[in-house]
Amino acid sequence: MAFPVRVRRIALPLLALIATTPLVAQTAPPPAPQQQSRQLPPLQPVAQGPDTPWLFKGSDIPPDRSWTYGVLPNGLRYAVRHNGVPPGQIAIRVAIDAGSLMETEQERGFAHLLEHLSFRGSMHVPDGESKRVWQRLGVTFGSDTNAATSFTQTVYKLDLPGATQAGLDESMKILAGMMAEPTITPASLNAERPVVLAEQREQPGPQLRLGDATRALFFAGQPLADRSPIGNVETLQAATADMVSAFHDRWYRPDRAVVVIAGDADPKLLEAAVVKHFSGWKGKGPAPQNPDLGKPKAGGPLSAVVNEPALPTLVQMATVRPWTVGNDTIVFNQERMVDQIAIRIINRRLESRARAGASYISAGADLEDVSRSANITAISIMPVGNDWEAAVRDVRATVASALRNPPSQQEIDREVGEIRAAMENAVATSRVDAGAKLADNLVEAVDIRETVAGPEMSLRIFDGAVAGKFFTPAKVQAATRKVFEGVETRALVNTPTPDPSAANKLAAAIQADVTAAAEKRGPQRTVKFDELPKLGAPGKVTGRSVVLTDPQIEKVSFANGVNLLMFPNNSETGKVYVQVRFGRGLSALPSNRQTPAFAGDLALVASGVGKFGQEELDQLTGDRQIGLSFGMQEDAFVLGGITTAADLNDQLRLIATKLAGPGWDPKPVARARAVMLASYDSQSSSPVGVLQRDLEGLLHAGDTRWASPDRKDIEGLDAARFRAFWEPLLASGPIEVQVYGDTTADAAIAAVASTFGALKPRPAAPVGNVDVRFPDHVATPVVRTHTGQPNQAAAVIAWPTGGGSAGLTESRKLELLAAIFRDRLLDKLRSEAGVSYTPNVSTDWPVGLPSGGKILAIGAVPPDKTDFFFQLARGIAADLVANPITEDELRRAQAPVLQFIARVSSGNMFWMQQTAGGTLDPKRIDAINTIASDIGTTTSADIQALAVKYLRPEKDWSLVVVPEKKAN
Repeated sequence: MAFPVRVRRIALPLLALIATTPLVAQTAPPPAPQQQSRQLPPLQPVAQGPDTPWLFKGSDIPPDRSWTYGVLPNGLRYAVRHNGVPPGQIAIRVAIDAGSLMETEQERGFAHLLEHLSFRGSMHVPDGESKRVWQRLGVTFGSDTNAATSFTQTVYKLDLPGATQAGLDESMKILAGMMAEPTITPASLNAERPVVLAEQREQPGPQLRLGDATRALFFAGQPLADRSPIGNVETLQAATADMVSAFHDRWYRPDRAVVVIAGDADPKLLEAAVVKHFSGWKGKGPAPQNPDLGKPKAGGPLSAVVNEPALPTLVQMATVRPWTVGNDTIVFNQERMVDQIAIRIINRRLESRARAGASYISAGADLEDVSRSANITAISIMPVGNDWEAAVRDVRATVASALRNPPSQQEIDREVGEIRAAMENAVATSRVDAGAKLADNLVEAVDIRETVAGPEMSLRIFDGAVAGKFFTPAKVQAATRKVFEGVETRALVNTPTPDPSAANKLAAAIQADVTAAAEKRGPQRTVKFDELPKLGAPGKVTGRSVVLTDPQIEKVSFANGVNLLMFPNNSETGKVYVQVRFGRGLSALPSNRQTPAFAGDLALVASGVGKFGQEELDQLTGDRQIGLSFGMQEDAFVLGGITTAADLNDQLRLIATKLAGPGWDPKPVARARAVMLASYDSQSSSPVGVLQRDLEGLLHAGDTRWASPDRKDIEGLDAARFRAFWEPLLASGPIEVQVYGDTTADAAIAAVASTFGALKPRPAAPVGNVDVRFPDHVATPVVRTHTGQPNQAAAVIAWPTGGGSAGLTESRKLELLAAIFRDRLLDKLRSEAGVSYTPNVSTDWPVGLPSGGKILAIGAVPPDKTDFFFQLARGIAADLVANPITEDELRRAQAPVLQFIARVSSGNMFWMQQTAGGTLDPKRIDAINTIASDIGTTTSADIQALAVKYLRPEKDWSLVVVPEKKAN
């Protein structure tokens, strides 16, 4: 009997650091059922009954019985289920039905402030201790533990890796205490208030003001118009412990709470944990009434103008309608699917015009139910240059054409085909849907007052709409008319310079007759893969060997020099990951001048293959699981996609023909130039924007391979230069193909042989430039300025490390040093001083280069606190050099890293990343077997030795980004 191949999870030495007895056997998922081509049975409505779960009250959709639903006597609702993706993890969500729309005028920001206080301390843990408890359980702060406050809901999130009965019990006790009795005292409030204010300060000013102005116009007269979850400085400064406690007692009640758990444990154990820890929670006082969120009303301003020079010119439009709550039935969902088809057709038409060279760079429509306040049809438009009036006219003309004329059945069938293909793929891969994703989906459904349906149920609802002939030209046209009807259509424009007449111009533009500007559309030509450039005869295999034994990964060599790394396994049902590395990547580029490489991610794929442009490629792949992405790494360029076994051959064929017969449509280059110019000024509008633009270039001593292009470089980009630069790079250098996932070895070899193996031998790429420099030490920080808010700044300090595959063991130990540094900086800068909300410490070790690595500490701080940041960072570095860390601190760094490795190693992307480049550099593959031991056997002395080696004060480099006025 044949057994399925399972992805091996990295074995954890010193597993006792994290867990003892697992809740269930932590193995890979069971083998996937044999996929059969069959029509799913029609979905029949179900009647309500005494056993109807609370989430499905009023719905005729069959409940998803993979969940166990319940309601405690105190009114708390819960849903739990088993899910083993990733193995050993339990995803817990606690949702409170209260957000910023439940605040009074004097409480603005309290829902978000309370979220912070709840994590800080509660009845079962003292201040700051919950973070340390969860770190010892392998939880990574910020990614595994987090929370979010919206207009209508506050959600607490915990992803508990390697969960044990004891770890689950302790975590549920802490979470229950956070909900029932968070520590709200003058001391805790005064400690956390600066952190919340720092979070508010660090938000990007131009984007924040644009969002506020948009809500003020679209939802005029409703609370949503002026109720940002972040609150305002005045109410947060005026908050007292009694005021925040009163908000908590009013809204944090079991009857407004939902606990959702999806994880690798028996659902009975999960249910018992909910009952044990949440049954004792009692609400205080009478249950509050939900506030009146109002309805959109006609008669207010139709247009508004903002002037944010740092943002591109853009227009946002919305047709607003009252938000209504109905039963989430089968027919309701099928009718909504018709609405989505109508929007998809409009968006495809808008995109086609943009690709052909329209008056706008991009435009798109969407249907949104917004915070229980309104249902809107939104349109976003980014014009070419500043001629927003022409862009509005052309976009409205496309919509008008759809309102006036029914779409063709060909257009409808294309959208139906793509949707069904995506749904079928979701069914095929549902076995490996992560528990965190399922938990998040259910919490979102609770917030928007809907049910949840699994992938198969959704597909059956969709197929029922197809069988019921919902998707006809007449019905889609009727849906188009419905979604563009409402109380009013309102629009906002951002212009870089003030224009007193802009509001009147915009109001006129959204009401003008655009019939004359309507586009003419003809039938689309059907395209086939056989029309792609032809490849040669299938290549011959010249060698095959096992390069990694656990899991078994093989290398296959072809006569033309192409190498294949393959890992056939069914751990991720229905998914096959393809990555093609070619050439020398950044090493192939000059280090002293800018090249069109900067436009590669925007224009290279869009430039097409052979005679096919992006339009034809979309049609070719739309109803199949075939992708095409591009990226640049230090030692290779990368093309890739996620596909299926059935589509693997054509996925590889598409990438191979991109290399052998690329297209050079000039329009994507022109569009890329327009996009980059439109967003250029925004890079200087905040410290974050300046860092994204300048930091990597500065950290590489001005090397242009890492430097962003300036405006002159972008303006000089044209199709001829783009082609002259990229054409030889696509045609030269080694090729390594990786095929990892749900296929067979024979199928992978045959598919690569008929595509990449069929290519002509490629000329060698020029010897790469691997000379990478770290900047020299500076006595005072390098200064960059931004044009944004005067209370925003950023500080960066970095130390050089190394690079290359020979140092991979050291690079892994540096991850622990960075984690310890990060934890200390977070405690000092955020929790204690309240100066920065998002300080971070990271380490980078370029495997494809012999040097260029770094440890980097960064913090968004007020302009007058940059020196304080450097004092703290250098003080922490000096202490790590001078003194060994405690065993508890080491354990709290090791456990999350080990658990992260254990989780990601259950998926194909982990193995693909670890082995990438291994056919040319076998050391990368050789080092895989020591990943866990490199982390798990690291000692306190090792950490101190690394600090001594790398955190040298005479080697550090520093930078500040401050407001222009301060710099002047």
